[in-house]
Amino acid sequence: MSQEFGHHDKQVYKLVLTGGPCGGKTTGQARLCSFFENLGWKVFRVPECASVLLGGGVKFQDLTQEDCYKFQENLLKVMMQIEETFFDLGHNSTKNCIIICDRGTMDASAYLEAQLWEKMKDENSWNNVELRDIRYNQVIHMVSAAKGAEVFYTTDHAVRAEAPELARRLDDFVAEAWVGHPYYDVIDNSTDFEGKVIRMITAVCDRLGLDLGDRLHLNSKKRKFLVSRIPEMQELCLVSTETDGSQKLELPENRTDVCKLQNNFPSFQDFDVVHDYLATPGHKNQARIRRRGQNGTFTYTHTIRRPKINQQRAEVKMHISSRDYQILLQQRDEKHYTIIKKRRCFLWNNQYFQMDIYKEPCHPRCKGLILLETYTTKTGDDLELPDFLEIEKEVTNNLEYSMYNLSLKEGFYGKVTTKEESLKGKLVNGTSNGETPSVNGNYINGKVNILMNGDSLSGDTHNGHSCGKVYGESNGIGSGRSEIFVDK
Repeated sequence: MSQEFGHHDKQVYKLVLTGGPCGGKTTGQARLCSFFENLGWKVFRVPECASVLLGGGVKFQDLTQEDCYKFQENLLKVMMQIEETFFDLGHNSTKNCIIICDRGTMDASAYLEAQLWEKMKDENSWNNVELRDIRYNQVIHMVSAAKGAEVFYTTDHAVRAEAPELARRLDDFVAEAWVGHPYYDVIDNSTDFEGKVIRMITAVCDRLGLDLGDRLHLNSKKRKFLVSRIPEMQELCLVSTETDGSQKLELPENRTDVCKLQNNFPSFQDFDVVHDYLATPGHKNQARIRRRGQNGTFTYTHTIRRPKINQQRAEVKMHISSRDYQILLQQRDEKHYTIIKKRRCFLWNNQYFQMDIYKEPCHPRCKGLILLETYTTKTGDDLELPDFLEIEKEVTNNLEYSMYNLSLKEGFYGKVTTKEESLKGKLVNGTSNGETPSVNGNYINGKVNILMNGDSLSGDTHNGHSCGKVYGESNGIGSGRSEIFVDK
């Protein structure tokens, strides 16, 4: 949930509805407007600029390549100006405000060849991070009916005349254009249309953190998987030969954000991500800051996580400036390592995935660690995972792989007194749920790993590292589960 506030301290939320032809954007926008207006929000709807201009008699088949280039450039400029008008109105609103954009700036790249898009950005001093990541709070891609709901695909639209095959290709191009946005949701055709609209509304509400009780069923939950290995980078976008005859993998100049691999790895976006936890009074309250970007251009986020109320945990994310980020960085919690990752975002089978590749310097437990995440309504084996990745196991809800625990310098959440007590399964002011086997070695230095829950077995292993768990009561830090991590 990303938040932004206007001049009257009211929330301003900038949403893009995009997708291929006949994806349900128009109906979805109307339903979304009614929904938020019923909640008392101010709703602004930014019209689709392409429909306005094409409705004026423009026909692409009559345009030269140069005419098409200038048309897309002017279209993008008009779109940005219209959006800014609504954004200003939103910031001056005396009510919470949602601004729904019918398509967004990155859609233009789907209708241009890659080199022309790069040329347009260079000539106008634009970059992908500002056009895609900073400009909008959330992007929702409504998959075309031509992909999975062909019987409902129609061309009864003022400016829609694409055959289903072309519609599918355009849907792919638009979807890839937005890969990398920090809050990107893909709404496919796995349910009926009513279900699709409900999933779209729920995705917005989830990102906003709106507590609607049972008014809407929860759309999706995060699932996390441990990746053993990613494909060998046999080919990036360019291979150069060194003087010694060896080959070096490189990226084309000014194109470090997008590349393709062999072994069926789809197009992806890579980001440099840095997380720092901030000092807070106890573990129940958590605060962290994040820097995320490409090619030296970054966005900054401040996240506050509060204790659970009625089994629900409130988490608020806010965009902050670079200056605010530097100020908050001074409050960094010295009990935590800085988490440094390469975040790889990609689409596969209409499912949006994020893969975090942990980088050094880090705790030994994070060396070589790769985690894959996605949000989905599918459970168990119903979720198809990328077949080009080696998935070791699912680690959803496994706190050993929570970023908070992975960042701890001491290696555990909870507190143990001595080596002898820890080996016997005892906690300070608490008890464990079972006896552990006799183990020789130094606990703190990571020679052993223990799962204390009546089981005499070691913790899970990933990439040569292992983790152990203790279940019991903690030393005034919180009741219930305490986690201990020991590196092999």
